[in-house]
Amino acid sequence: VMESWSFLDTVESNFRPLVVIELAKGTKEETIEWFTKRIVDKKANGGAQLLIKPLVTENGVENIYLVGASHLRLLLGAETVGLVKECSDNSMRTFTYSSRKTFKHFADDNHNFLTMAECQYIIKHELENLRAKNEKMIPGYPQAKLYPGKSIVRRLLTSGILVQIFPLHDREELKKLRHSWYGRVKVGYQPLDDIRCYFGETIALYFGFLEYFTFALIPMAVIGIPYYVFAWEDYDKYVMFATFNLLWSTVILEVWKRICAILTYRWGTLLMKRQFEEPRPGFHGVLGINPVTGREEPVYSSLKRQLRIYLVSLPFVCLCLYFSLYVMMIYFDLEQWALDYHKENESNFSSLMLYVPSIIYAVVIEIMNRIYRYAAEFLTSWENHRLESSYQNHLILKVLVFNFLNCFASLFYIAFVLFDMKLLRQSLATLLITSQILNQFAESLLPYWLQKRYNRRMKKRMCSQKTDKDLSLAEQVNMEKEMGTYLGTFDDYLELFLQFGYVSLFSCVYPLAAVFAVLNNITEIYSDALKMCRVYKRPFAEPTANIGVWQLAFETMSVISVVTNCILIGMSPQVDALFPDSKMDLVLTVALVEHLLLAVKFIMAFVIPDKPRDIQMKLAKLEFESLEALKQQVRAFQMQL
Repeated sequence: VMESWSFLDTVESNFRPLVVIELAKGTKEETIEWFTKRIVDKKANGGAQLLIKPLVTENGVENIYLVGASHLRLLLGAETVGLVKECSDNSMRTFTYSSRKTFKHFADDNHNFLTMAECQYIIKHELENLRAKNEKMIPGYPQAKLYPGKSIVRRLLTSGILVQIFPLHDREELKKLRHSWYGRVKVGYQPLDDIRCYFGETIALYFGFLEYFTFALIPMAVIGIPYYVFAWEDYDKYVMFATFNLLWSTVILEVWKRICAILTYRWGTLLMKRQFEEPRPGFHGVLGINPVTGREEPVYSSLKRQLRIYLVSLPFVCLCLYFSLYVMMIYFDLEQWALDYHKENESNFSSLMLYVPSIIYAVVIEIMNRIYRYAAEFLTSWENHRLESSYQNHLILKVLVFNFLNCFASLFYIAFVLFDMKLLRQSLATLLITSQILNQFAESLLPYWLQKRYNRRMKKRMCSQKTDKDLSLAEQVNMEKEMGTYLGTFDDYLELFLQFGYVSLFSCVYPLAAVFAVLNNITEIYSDALKMCRVYKRPFAEPTANIGVWQLAFETMSVISVVTNCILIGMSPQVDALFPDSKMDLVLTVALVEHLLLAVKFIMAFVIPDKPRDIQMKLAKLEFESLEALKQQVRAFQMQL
């Protein structure tokens, strides 16, 4: 492979822009010169060996640069990042340049062997791995300190010299994807492989999960409709319905693991080796030696971090939870006022007023969730986590705890303190429907409308130069750099998680919850697709093998739902009448049934394998082959000795 690097001295004439780098206005010339030199320098000299070209607009050269790479450079980069591709014998293997001829669809002149998203991921990886050698600071900016091994791009970002790096859209491919994905109303599966080729595995896996989850809720919705129409008070049937829901929720989460394994094996990410994690961009500390790598990098005392978590973050979260409960009690006062008003007036207007407190409370919940989210992000950044995965886990934990209490506390209070099933049904329906409408508006419709307005203004401004090819690229870059940045799948999974809570926690009280969830998710698929294609900048592809911590979150929710549904059924008058003499017998019976259901759930989770048999065999075969290859290398080395 080292010989191959030497062929990269020549610059390809057909430069294909893949990634855009925007520097701050007024960035010093020496800084730009040093940074661009590091990007094009040879690997041996600590460069990235990529191609870079300034974007020329009618105003001359702005601080925007286009980054590309030669075909050979991208193939060598694919080996560096450990991409997994399909071989001619239909097996999946880690790509190496030396064995490139054994891969399906590979040819030296086939520039589509790597998808555009993979090429952009490779460039991002190479840019992030541009490291300081002996520079003590960024040239021209003495306050932006560097040390050997520090990622240059991360330092430029935190210093505000580098505004943003983003991958360019491929307008032709995007047009095709939009048409097949949401361009026509159809009943059918999403083009997940096309989504993965264009946006990468993380986003494709979210859309795969959203689609799967929607289909999985259909049986619960279909069974729920007759319950809603015919049998409000017949607890026998509710026992059956709740039991089915609880076991079904376990089955769908276990089967998802298998589908996830099938998808990620086909996409190659199931086999990808986990990269050694770098310190996250916002991490700061005193320079020290990393005991694992032996490299010099910032070190921050874990004791200080723990003190920040337990003495500041934890009390703050508890305070927010208390405030959430205080708002909930105000909601119940409003509910009581609406009830008294209805008793006094008994009119159509007063019966409508009964729903007003729930709608106001649902809106307040959404506002509080969003404000808390900003606070949680600020606090988690301030805790100064070294790794991105650690930062994400702490953020998800904070947000999930608050969102769970904020969204469901009132329902628990109505169910287990007020014992008012009619109010529980009404509140659950109002909260679910209002939150779905608000989310659709805030996440997709509003950003789409704002983006459309901006695009119209941009087109008017640039239509006079539309004939020139370079200017059409300049127009595209200028339009895309102003688009919103997609911040990842966190909010999308959170929305599904809360929806799963509404459907499963009190399923025996409001059987229509699953129906509304299915209807919402069908529109969600279209609005999220629209959002990805029209509202946001193209995100960098991120390889992933599963939905991560969200799988655990959904499984935890399904365990909590067993407990809540068992208690709700145990509290019904019919079940109460079966134990007239001893309430202790009732409590013990409910506890026994709940334990049995949990046992059945865990047995099912254990019995259903996470990966299909054929994929297990393929993975075992690959592991055996890699061990054999390693043995042969050791033998060859011993022979040389």
